[in-house]
Amino acid sequence: MPEPVKKTVSAFAKKPKTQVAEEGATVVFETETEKPDAKVRWQCNTKDLVSDDKYVIKADGNKHSLTIQAVTKEDGTAYAVIAGGSKVKFDLKVKEKEVMEEVKLELKEKVKEEVKEKQEEAQSGAGDPAAPDPAATYTVAPAEAPTPAETPASADTTPAAPQPGANIQAHDTPGFDESQAPDTKTDLTGLFTEKPQSGEVTVGENINFVAKVNAASLLKKPTIKWFKGKWMDLASKSGKNLQLKELYDRNSKVYTFEMQIIEAKPSFAGAYRCEVSSRDKFDSCNFDLTVHEARAVEGFDIRAAFRRTSMDGSEEAGELDFSALLKKRDSCFKGSPGHRASKSQVKSEPDEDVWEILQKAKASEYEKIAFQYGITDLRGMLKRLKKMKKEEKKSEVFLKKLDPAYQVEKGHKMKLCIEVANEDVDVKWLKNGQEIQSTGSKYIFESVGNKRYLTINHCSLSDDATYTCVVGDEKCTTELFVKEPPVTITSNLEDQMVMKGERVELECEVSEEGATVKWEKDGVELTRDESFKYRFKKDGRKHVLIINEATKEDCGHYTVKTNGGESMAELMVSEKELEVYQNIADLTVKAKDEAVFKCEVSDETVKGIWYKNGVEVKADARTHITHIGRIHKLTIDDVKPEDQGDYTFVPEGYAFNLSAKLNFLEVKIDYVPRQDPPKIHLDCMGHTADSTIMVVAGNKLRLDVPITGDPAPTVVWTKGEKVMTEGDGRLHVESTKGHCIFTIEGADKQDEGVYSVIVRNPAGEDKADINVKVVDAPDPPSAPRILSVGEDSCVVQWDPPKSDGGNPIIGYVLERKKKKSYRWMRLNFDPYTDTTYEAKRMIEGVEYEMRVYAVNAIGMSCHSAASQPFIPVAPTSEPVGLCVDDISDTTISLKWRTPEHLGSSELDGYGVEYCKEGSDEWVPAFEGLTERTSVIIRDLPTGEKMQFRVRAYNTAGPSAPTSLAQAVTIREIMQKPKIWIPRNLRQTLTKKVEETINLVIPFQGKPRPVITWSKDGEPLNPKQVSVRNSDTDTILFIRKSERKDSGKYEVKLQIENVEDTASISIQIVDLPGSPEKLKIMDVWGFNVALDWKPPKDNGNCEITGYMVQKADKKTMEWYTVYELYRRTNCVVADLIMGNEYIFRIYAVNMVGLSLEPCFSADSAYIQKTGFEYKPPTYKEHDFSEAPKFTHPLVSRSVIAGYNATLSCSVRGIPKPKVTWYKNKMDISNEAKYRMFSKLGILTLEIRKPCLFDGGVYMCKAVNASGEDVVECKLEIRPQITKEEKDKQMNKAD
Repeated sequence: MPEPVKKTVSAFAKKPKTQVAEEGATVVFETETEKPDAKVRWQCNTKDLVSDDKYVIKADGNKHSLTIQAVTKEDGTAYAVIAGGSKVKFDLKVKEKEVMEEVKLELKEKVKEEVKEKQEEAQSGAGDPAAPDPAATYTVAPAEAPTPAETPASADTTPAAPQPGANIQAHDTPGFDESQAPDTKTDLTGLFTEKPQSGEVTVGENINFVAKVNAASLLKKPTIKWFKGKWMDLASKSGKNLQLKELYDRNSKVYTFEMQIIEAKPSFAGAYRCEVSSRDKFDSCNFDLTVHEARAVEGFDIRAAFRRTSMDGSEEAGELDFSALLKKRDSCFKGSPGHRASKSQVKSEPDEDVWEILQKAKASEYEKIAFQYGITDLRGMLKRLKKMKKEEKKSEVFLKKLDPAYQVEKGHKMKLCIEVANEDVDVKWLKNGQEIQSTGSKYIFESVGNKRYLTINHCSLSDDATYTCVVGDEKCTTELFVKEPPVTITSNLEDQMVMKGERVELECEVSEEGATVKWEKDGVELTRDESFKYRFKKDGRKHVLIINEATKEDCGHYTVKTNGGESMAELMVSEKELEVYQNIADLTVKAKDEAVFKCEVSDETVKGIWYKNGVEVKADARTHITHIGRIHKLTIDDVKPEDQGDYTFVPEGYAFNLSAKLNFLEVKIDYVPRQDPPKIHLDCMGHTADSTIMVVAGNKLRLDVPITGDPAPTVVWTKGEKVMTEGDGRLHVESTKGHCIFTIEGADKQDEGVYSVIVRNPAGEDKADINVKVVDAPDPPSAPRILSVGEDSCVVQWDPPKSDGGNPIIGYVLERKKKKSYRWMRLNFDPYTDTTYEAKRMIEGVEYEMRVYAVNAIGMSCHSAASQPFIPVAPTSEPVGLCVDDISDTTISLKWRTPEHLGSSELDGYGVEYCKEGSDEWVPAFEGLTERTSVIIRDLPTGEKMQFRVRAYNTAGPSAPTSLAQAVTIREIMQKPKIWIPRNLRQTLTKKVEETINLVIPFQGKPRPVITWSKDGEPLNPKQVSVRNSDTDTILFIRKSERKDSGKYEVKLQIENVEDTASISIQIVDLPGSPEKLKIMDVWGFNVALDWKPPKDNGNCEITGYMVQKADKKTMEWYTVYELYRRTNCVVADLIMGNEYIFRIYAVNMVGLSLEPCFSADSAYIQKTGFEYKPPTYKEHDFSEAPKFTHPLVSRSVIAGYNATLSCSVRGIPKPKVTWYKNKMDISNEAKYRMFSKLGILTLEIRKPCLFDGGVYMCKAVNASGEDVVECKLEIRPQITKEEKDKQMNKAD
């Protein structure tokens, strides 16, 4: 059976507590451990502390302490003490000394005043329940019945700008911990320059609340939020009764935020909050709004107040509002004559305590009691009652409970904290009544002192619940509200252009599935009306607005809005133009023949009505009306004389008609046989424009020529000299009685020309010419060119098409689209006659493309190629700060700053212009543009007054110009010459031989001064030294310097009679020469004395030292004795006896060593000397050592019947004698025990121990130097039988 798991025991008998201290005080944290030899570590912010001037760490047995000297604000942080596997956390809170004392005094006075007020209120409420106005005594909240959504907010408001007293009061409360509050990423700072103040308003009136923020020190524009209660964000409530405004003053850099309440209602009363944030800065302010009822007029109907009211004004909906009724009743009766009588009548009633009645009554009876006792502020009394009930029952378990409600954004972390009276008590956390299990990293439970924390990571909507902390039989509850992030629009709406009657779908995509969006048209919200004109469709994150049949009234701007953004698109609806493909023609028919009127239009769905002489034609046995596809026919069988007249076809819904005439041809029968010559009956013969027949390319060409002649003539069709026959499949020639028909299927340009028809019979012949012209839609125009762009417009130009299709171009149609879209939108519906067009109503910063169609009488061409992509941009603002930087007789230097507003396009450059004073002719200062913000303009007329201006250019063109305040005279201003010697040249300049010298000496002076250089009073040698001069500096250049270039150089500036001079010293240095006359002055023992003289050439600089080297004549290897030796004599010591040495010396200066050393003329021999060796004497070492156990005995617990061993190790010289004891009795001669000793390891073997072998075993080691003892405890456990083991297993199951 496994051993039971032991509960972890803390290593601390006493734990340190959190303390609050003043600045400059000394704080001592004390703790006690269970074991006196336990090692204790103190930490600050997880870093180990060591004793120093600041921290003093002491340990006395099992008592340990940490002392912090001279406490500062930086010391107010988290600390911990660690012993073994136990760790205890505690805090140090540091407060300002003076503030604490002042606040404590204020708090004491404030508490006394509140207690006194409560006693007076209780006495007045109990002694006189019929006081004239109870609401004046007990009102603690606006007189509005709390709604379910506002109850948490009213129960717990967050003080955004706490008063100093309130803040210190919270910190002085025992066990207060700032970590109880939810985690926030911002700190409270003073951002408001003007805070909104509490206000009062009468129902129906308007009121403004103003907040101002100074943005001079802010890196980002401040963001402001307005709240009602604690959590209700008013940004989503903006509309008819609430408007939010924002103003910015560029001069003072102050933002002004306004909240305007229009036509206030009683429900608007309550607590409000204004929050402002900018990156890591945050500030907020609370204010209240009180809404007063309008004074009742005479004739107030008490029954009207009992009617049910609703938001839509209907009398049957809603609930009885007793609170509003009581206010109206009170305001109405206050001024009435019977008011005093009712007052006295109330006083005559027996005294009753309203508070006791409310405490004992049910919640459903509160309004009834309020009505009975004339309570006008029921909500305030209920809140005070709730507070009194809480005060009556004081928790013995909780020192601090959870707040009534918390709010956290989705995906963030939430930390709930409570404070208990007993540090060792266990707590349970519940979510909606179910215990929370610690699984994974979702929930984290922490216990720090008497505080208990529940941390909820990555909050989601499922975490929006009620949380309860249970300690024994008591519990505290809070509500957690999870706020979703704003829904943004990821795919915007696109502009559309449709024809009338078509279906429209406006589609967008949002960031969250199932999000709620609002659709608006021209600022008016769209809803599902009775005709279902608008339909709203949701598909995951996609939202679609569907218009079934678009009309002209549907044109406008449609907007989709979410709580995180909006998107707008334009819808354009155009009328369908009905095109006539085939018109009806005049007919001449004989009696009994068939007359057919036929026309063809572009729309198959269009219906029409046939009229004869203005009277609608009805179908009958002889008259047939048919509509098949695009073709409409009127057929009249067995034509009679009364059928003659004007026939008209009128399409439904279109304001035009098609007309033709029916002629009745009477036929007279002559029984006298005769021959008539052939005759062609045509009105379009000849080559004039009126006689030309036009046919659209691709359509059928049908020439129906009426002819007469007896006998029937033969017909021949020709084009030029070619006779047209039916050899081609497209050509058909047909002759009937009285007609000859010539047909060409699918006419094209090749069929254009003059056709002749010749008729012959025996009586003669006739001939007619018919001019046929084939026309077509024009070719597409060339790709449009963008001439210029504006903020929301562009000017586009294109070339006409190469071919007009045989018909003049009547205009052009333009379309545009966004670069990333596939939908083209038409810009004009009527043909535009010019080839330059200004397109408007575009969005700045969005890339667009354009294309063009050509239109003639036949139709519309294919679209042209798309233009190059372009972006509508506005010109930049004008450059700022234009000023004159420098001026001379012919030049001027100007400089300026970039424009304040650049727009969405990059800046191309700047253009500079000038003109003479009094002239309007501006001349460009240079070709093209410059990207720099300064320019030098040359070749200007001397003495002329000139005006200058600068423009900024971008894709949209030039900006407004910025000019100088007044004209400038082009004349150089006299300036005295002045030489500015650089700091490094004010002292001697040192250079090495062959180094380059390049001296740049700046100066000033106008006009350009005359510059003269000299060396030591003599002119410079131009072969060795070069001089280059400019308008602002002069340069002295020596490519390879030599020793002779050393000296004093002077430069002189001269303008007329004024001059300035300056001098520069240059020193050219080189390697020194070798020292001279090195001699060996003396040799004694192991030492040699040397002496020498300095070199004749020091290299034009000071000798900094000498390098002395020695060499043994046997090896001739040189070793340095002295590296930088200052004197000219030295002693070389520590030479080896019996060796012969020579010496050499180098001279050293700032350049380096001399090229050649100076050698000693003689050598030095170190003589050998004899000596006697005396061996050292040593004292014999004592290796004896007293016995010492290096490894002690370890207490053990073994089972009876099994051999057991006890082991330890000992050392000592000489080898100690070992004796074993049991309960202080010698067991060396006991047969039950065996003793082993090997290399200092001692082992005692106990053979099959029984229960009596348990006890204290001791091992003693003794030698001549001393003795040592070690002992341990041995526990013998009885064996467990199989039956007992089975019983224990069954019991465990």
